[in-house]
Amino acid sequence: MEKKKLSFTRFKQFIPLYLMLLPGALYLFINNYIPMAGIVVAFKAYNVNDGLFFSPWSGLKNFEYLFTTNEAGVIIRNTLLYNVAFIIVNMVMGIILAIFISDVVNSRLKKLYQSSILLPFLISIVVVSYIVFALLSHENGMLNKSLLPLFGQEPVQWYNDTTWWPLILIVTNCWKGVGYGTLIYIAAIAGIDQSFYEAAELDGASKWQQITQITLPCLIPSIITLLIMNIGRIFYSDFGLFYQVPQNSGSLYEVTNTIDTYVYRALMSSGGIGRSSAAGLLQSVVGFTLVMLSNFIVRKASAENAIF
Repeated sequence: MEKKKLSFTRFKQFIPLYLMLLPGALYLFINNYIPMAGIVVAFKAYNVNDGLFFSPWSGLKNFEYLFTTNEAGVIIRNTLLYNVAFIIVNMVMGIILAIFISDVVNSRLKKLYQSSILLPFLISIVVVSYIVFALLSHENGMLNKSLLPLFGQEPVQWYNDTTWWPLILIVTNCWKGVGYGTLIYIAAIAGIDQSFYEAAELDGASKWQQITQITLPCLIPSIITLLIMNIGRIFYSDFGLFYQVPQNSGSLYEVTNTIDTYVYRALMSSGGIGRSSAAGLLQSVVGFTLVMLSNFIVRKASAENAIF
């Protein structure tokens, strides 16, 4: 009886916290768990008249369509290769910028740089697409009107030429998204014991040696965490980046068509809801599997750096 009274007393103490938790838990349940019932659409020939649960079953035909379409190889290749490039470029640039900003002595300038590097991350992708268009427009773009003539180059039809678009998309993604990782790395660097650097300076270590022997090893937990999170989304793509920025130009589909843009276009076609659901389910399963596998490998190599 005493144990029951004690547990009930402890429960009463935490009632305010449970009440604070309730709205978030309800939102999570309504927004994240109830919609999971829609997974069945991936295995059905969905039609509006029969509804979600009464449409006829189609088995794995929606998944077969995803892999047998002529564009299957292109969309999977683009999605994977772009994401690998994004992970590598953003990680390297994020670490470099974090080290540079952390070495700024003036606190006001440091805050300014931190805010500036994060600002593009907060800008809508629609705005980013117009910024890119202002640079690449054939008639009035800065490159065609100002920069290329300086080198005696003819104007380029950027939205009809696939040559430079992999680089354009990688640079745009880095410019927009590198700030998020940079701030995480800055926070990790701020947590490093300064006595390590003081001891290294007394031993005559150069700045490069301090970075390679102190800063980078201390950043490994943050790098691994961000890496695993990004690997979990390696089968996803930024819809706005691949749809809005290239202006949905059909001439660029070979280098801009990814799983997400394909799903959107399939959704707009007749019978596309089932195929879109199949693609989304496949992305989730692959992402979950990769996260578990990556964390398993990290845990085997260094248990303290694993996420779970």
